[in-house]
Amino acid sequence: MTDFSVECAAGSLRSLSESAPVAHFAHRWTDGGVDVSADFTGAHLLHLSVAACVLNDLYREADKRGVILDGVRVTASGGFSDDWASTGITYRVDVDSPAEVAVVDELVALVDEIAEIPRAVRAGAGVQRTV
Repeated sequence: MTDFSVECAAGSLRSLSESAPVAHFAHRWTDGGVDVSADFTGAHLLHLSVAACVLNDLYREADKRGVILDGVRVTASGGFSDDWASTGITYRVDVDSPAEVAVVDELVALVDEIAEIPRAVRAGAGVQRTV
């Protein structure tokens, strides 16, 4: 089925996307907040949870390590089979930072390992309706 792409961006990499609606949210680690570009469907929101978590964790972990991030953009996308099983989620990270490339690469690799929502999705979180 169709690709359900989303984008979260902050700082110098904030979104100017015209392909999807953009919403702006305050963010604890960025003065200018975060722009989110996504349609409001369950599929988009699933992918958005991954992108938002990665962006948030990049800022959190950079703050802990004293790494300056001027901007971060995370795009996430994926598709679904005809019976609406996810075909997987991929994401891309762009970082604008005065830090050395190796430091940024290490930060991105760390976040890929520890980000909570990607870890939960990778582990196959159960979903159950309650009454």
